[in-house]
Amino acid sequence: MSESVVDGKQEPKQASKEAKESENAAEKCSARAGRGSAGELPYAFTSQKPVKKQIQFAEDKQEFSKFPTKTGRRSLSRSISQSSTDSYSSAASYTDSSDDETSPRDKTQLNSLGSTDFCVKNIKQAEFGRREIEIAEQDMSALISLRKRALGEKPLVGARIVGCTHITAQTAVLIETLVALGAQCRWAACNIYSTQNEVAAALSEKGVAVFAWKGESEDDFWWCIDRCISMDGWQPNMILDDGGDLTHWVYKKYPSVFKKIRGIVEESVTGVHRLYQLSKAGKLCVPAMNVNDSVTKQKFDNLYCCRESILDGLKRTTDVMFGGKQVVVCGYGEVGKGCCAALKALGAIVYVTEIDPICALQACMDGFRVVKLTEVIRLVDMVITCTGNKNVVTRDQLDRMKNGCVVCNMGHSNTEIDVASLRTPELTWEKVRSQVDHIIWPDGRRVVLLAEGRLLNLSCSTVPTFVLSITATTQALALIELYNAPEARYKQDVYLLPKKMDEYVASLHLPTFDAHLTELSDEQAKYLGLNKNGPFKPNYYRY
Repeated sequence: MSESVVDGKQEPKQASKEAKESENAAEKCSARAGRGSAGELPYAFTSQKPVKKQIQFAEDKQEFSKFPTKTGRRSLSRSISQSSTDSYSSAASYTDSSDDETSPRDKTQLNSLGSTDFCVKNIKQAEFGRREIEIAEQDMSALISLRKRALGEKPLVGARIVGCTHITAQTAVLIETLVALGAQCRWAACNIYSTQNEVAAALSEKGVAVFAWKGESEDDFWWCIDRCISMDGWQPNMILDDGGDLTHWVYKKYPSVFKKIRGIVEESVTGVHRLYQLSKAGKLCVPAMNVNDSVTKQKFDNLYCCRESILDGLKRTTDVMFGGKQVVVCGYGEVGKGCCAALKALGAIVYVTEIDPICALQACMDGFRVVKLTEVIRLVDMVITCTGNKNVVTRDQLDRMKNGCVVCNMGHSNTEIDVASLRTPELTWEKVRSQVDHIIWPDGRRVVLLAEGRLLNLSCSTVPTFVLSITATTQALALIELYNAPEARYKQDVYLLPKKMDEYVASLHLPTFDAHLTELSDEQAKYLGLNKNGPFKPNYYRY
C-alpha cells in the first residue's frame, strides 16, 4: 500500500471505495480495448503491432533527418521541357529523395529476381510500396475489372510499352494491369518531383524496369527516359506519355525507333499540343490517341478531381481559411471550373480571367466576375493558374501583389508562373516548409509560392484514387485499341477516343455507386435513331 506525507508524518493512504470501483472499471475497459494487463496501453497506442513500419523508419532515420549538403547533379535552372518539372511528389510518399545525397545512378541494386535493370531510390522500400498499391486497388475496381475481363485474351501480348507518367500507387495499378494483359513495360517519371519512391521500388521488385526517383535533376530526368528506350535487344512499339517528353525524346534521338511505333497514347494538354504540332508539320509518322480530350478525362479527372484536390493542396501547405478570401482563378476550362466551384463553396470571393468568350460567359452565368488580372492583382489573397499557357503571371504582376498573397499553379506545365524571374539577387527565398517558399522583396513584402509554380495537387497533397481509375482505364483501353487495330483503321494523325469507349469506361465505374441505367425500348431507340447499346451521343455532343 502506498504512503503519503501529511504534516511531516508518513501515514497509510487509504483507497476509497469509489477509487477501487473506478480502477476495476478501468481494467474492464482496458480488457475490452485489447490490453494484456492493467499496465499495458490499448493496441492502438502501442508500437507492438506495426513493428515493421517502425523498423523501416528507424533504419532510415538519419536519411530522413538531414538535408543535402551538396547539390550533386541537381540544378535550379528551368528545364528545356515545359512539363518535366511540373510538380513535386505526392504527399502520400513516405520518402523524400532530396534527403539522401547519393544519386541512385551511383548505386548498384538488386531485386529478389536477381535483376539490376531498374534505377530507383531504394529497392528495400518495396514492401511499403506494395501496401500503397494494394490500397489504391481497392478504389480502382473498374480497372481491376478490366484486368480480369481481358486476362484470358491477353490483348497486349507482344506489346512493348515504354511509359512516362507520374509514378504513384494509382499509376502502378495501371502498369501492373498492362503487364497482366501481356505487355512488357519500361517506365520513367514524367516529372522530377512526383514519384513515390516506395511505389517505384515495389514495381521494380516485381520485374518492371522503372527508372525514376523523387528529386531527379534535369540530367537525371533525360537519362531515365533514355534508359527506358535504349536497352539492348528490346525496342518499344507503343508509347504511353504524359506531357510529351518521352515522345519528343524518341522522335529526336531515335527516329528509326519512332517510325516503328504502332501507337502513342497521350493524356495531357501539353503533350497533345505537341502531337498536333507534329501532325500539322507532317512529321507525325504514327497514329496517336488524344486521351486528354476524351469525355472521361475532361469531365472527371480535370473537373471533379481538381474540385477536391485544390482545397486539399492549399490547406496542407498554408492552413488558410477560405471564407472571405479574395481569389483569382486564371482560366475557366474544366480545371478552372472545378477550382472555382470548390473555393466558392467555402465562402471565397472568386474572380476569373479568361481569353475565351464562351468560357467567360460560362463563368459569368455561374456567378463569377470576369476580370483582367491587372485589375485585381493588388487586392487578391490568392492567385491560381490553370490555363496550360506560359507567363500567365508575370514578374510585373508578382511585384504588385499584396503582402502574403499565395501563388500556385493547377495546370500541367510549370511555365504559367514566371518563377525564373524571381531568382534574382534582390529577392530572398525563404523555405518555410516542404513545397512552400516565401519570396521576400527588399521592402519586406512577401509572396507565398507553392511548389515553385509546379502542379499543386500532386505537389502538395494527393488526388482521389477513384478519379485516377477512370483515367487509367481510358489509357489502358486506348493502348489496347491502337495495338490491336487493323493497319488501315488509324492513319498517321491524332485521334480522339471513340465515343463507345468513353461510355464503356463510364459504365465500368457505375457499380461503385450501385447505379442502374435505364434501358431504351425498341420504339424509343428507333425514335432517337440510336443503337440500344450506344453510343448514345454524337461525337460533337458537349457534355
